Amino acid sequence: MKLHPIAYPLIGLALILLFNAFFTPGFYALELRDGRLYGSLIDVLNRATPVLLLSIGMTLVIATKGVDLSVGAVMAIAGAVAALLVTDKVSFLSVSHSVLLVVLIALVVATFAGVFNGVLVGKVGIQPIVATLILMVAGRGVAQLLTGGQNVTFNNPALERLGTGSAFGLPMPFVIFIVVFVLIAVFVRKTALGLFIEATGSNAEAARLAGVASDKMKVAVYAVSGLVAGIAGVIACADIRAADANNAGLYMELDAILAVAVGGTSLSGGRFSLLGSVVGAVLMQALTTTILTRGVSPHATLVAKALIIVAVILLQSPEFRASFARRKHDPARA
Repeated sequence: MKLHPIAYPLIGLALILLFNAFFTPGFYALELRDGRLYGSLIDVLNRATPVLLLSIGMTLVIATKGVDLSVGAVMAIAGAVAALLVTDKVSFLSVSHSVLLVVLIALVVATFAGVFNGVLVGKVGIQPIVATLILMVAGRGVAQLLTGGQNVTFNNPALERLGTGSAFGLPMPFVIFIVVFVLIAVFVRKTALGLFIEATGSNAEAARLAGVASDKMKVAVYAVSGLVAGIAGVIACADIRAADANNAGLYMELDAILAVAVGGTSLSGGRFSLLGSVVGAVLMQALTTTILTRGVSPHATLVAKALIIVAVILLQSPEFRASFARRKHDPARA
């Protein structure tokens, strides 16, 4: 029986949740304190938020047959800009009185970084892995230059609320993710934009001949990737009340790519699933949380995580399922 690609990560997530129901006491316990829910499930969603945000932009980029390796560095840049602005360390721009302006400027910088990637890929024609590798390396250097290689700490309750506050009983970062996800999902699924993205990824030249501005589509999706990375960077900065240019977003581009792959979006471009990427990101965080609560060492955690991801991706492969079915019905080939 052929299942929808999103079914496999959903089955994996269901198995992890079922395991916790039997073997992790209190995993489903929820407590309401000061208008906010607390519990392991809430922690999973909260900790998954940065990857959830990155996976949205990464899904659109991969759908155009690209990849964005710079999202972690863009997170670091956005966090550095926000921290510097809110502490009035930018001599020519004093906006610390308005957290809204601080956040907007940080997001504009992050979006510009995404546009830079998009121009290199869509207009100049550089391979995506090479184009984004440039900013992956240089971007973190830029963040370190902005902060002088030091953590820039701040004390601003309004900005901190983006990382540690709550709304509707849920952590503020996750609420922000929901808003971003709904807005982008509406744009790509309720307009022709999603079709243009898929057409660009399936065959950019054919799409161009059909009237789709493939180069502009690529610039647009990389800009979105930069924007959501900027949002994740501001949240990460607000959470720890500091800009850590060395560690902010480190290796998160790999988690975002894995979330997209596990969620059923083909890395060769074309059709994509935003919801699948969300499930993939939650699956990985639920797996990580489960392993850590079982007392497994961090080194073994990475191995177990990789094995589960490989299993899900293999189950999504039509070739693997077909080969497995042939061996099952023909024991002599086993």
